[in-house]
Amino acid sequence: MFPKNTWYVACTPDEIDEKPLGRTICNETIVFFRGEGGKVAAVEDFCPHRGAPLSLGFVRDGQLVCGYHGLEMGGDGKCSSMPGQRVRGFPSLRAYPVEERHGFIWVWPGDAEQADPAEIPELHWAHDPEWAYGGGLYHVNCGYRLMIDNLMDLTHETYVHASSIGQPEIEEAAPDTQVNGNEVTTSRHMENIPAPPFWQAALRGNDLADDVPVDRWQICRFTPPSHVMIEVGVAHAGKGGYDAPDAYKAASIVVDFITPETETSIWYFWGMARHFKPQDQALTDKIREGQGKIFAEDLEMLEAQQRNLLAYPERQLLKLNIDGGGVQARRIIERLIAEEQDATAVEKAS
Repeated sequence: MFPKNTWYVACTPDEIDEKPLGRTICNETIVFFRGEGGKVAAVEDFCPHRGAPLSLGFVRDGQLVCGYHGLEMGGDGKCSSMPGQRVRGFPSLRAYPVEERHGFIWVWPGDAEQADPAEIPELHWAHDPEWAYGGGLYHVNCGYRLMIDNLMDLTHETYVHASSIGQPEIEEAAPDTQVNGNEVTTSRHMENIPAPPFWQAALRGNDLADDVPVDRWQICRFTPPSHVMIEVGVAHAGKGGYDAPDAYKAASIVVDFITPETETSIWYFWGMARHFKPQDQALTDKIREGQGKIFAEDLEMLEAQQRNLLAYPERQLLKLNIDGGGVQARRIIERLIAEEQDATAVEKAS
């Protein structure tokens, strides 16, 4: 149902600062914690003694302590001690490759021997002082592919987000979809149009006039397993659009890390990396609040869509030109899953 030999965003560092975090990812129940030396660790969320979730325990001296009977577990999945017991023969738990990078904690739920930290995507904005980032997390009861579809076809903004970022000019602009290896890009450029409320506020936030025509762009980029980065922005009309000087535009990247929980639920890490006034924390907070409300509107629609699809599994859905980005992304996902399954079959046969 989902690729496993790949890196997913599991959580943010603040989620494990105070206590262990239990989270299901790709149907794997995992507990994340800070082990020895503060290094992030991830093991099965299952105590080998009586099966209690280790995430209900606590961390002491870099060891994960079960909250039921005190068994202690290291980040390598091996039992280190237990009150009144010898633990040498205790079974080890599965330990997951995990990395802390770019302000996120990443996990590899597949074959640990194939995990390569170099495959974690580079996020230039995460370390560039000319950029600011603010984001959040939603749990959404829909399959991860439905969220990818949503983000690769932004014509829904006209209807779902009519009061914030939506406008009829979006659906009037034909999308251009390109596939380059495992990357799918869907682009829209709109010229000499009014700025919708969200982008009016962004222009004001960058000390620019908000009551003049603008050129607007949306460039959606999908990369496996389920990441979508969307370059968005507006510039005063006639100043070059996407390529306009910074003095005439408000430009950002909408950050979307979609991590499957189960076949019909996801952890949705959303945010916006902003390339104007990066030191203005009040502006970051305001944009994050507005963006959070926008994504909450998506949540309601996607969960209702998932319920409908489960109720009518035999129904065939239409594929239109606006669906090109999502269709191509699904093809890449299906190919990667098939490749993993073929490799597993060959390994078992040998």
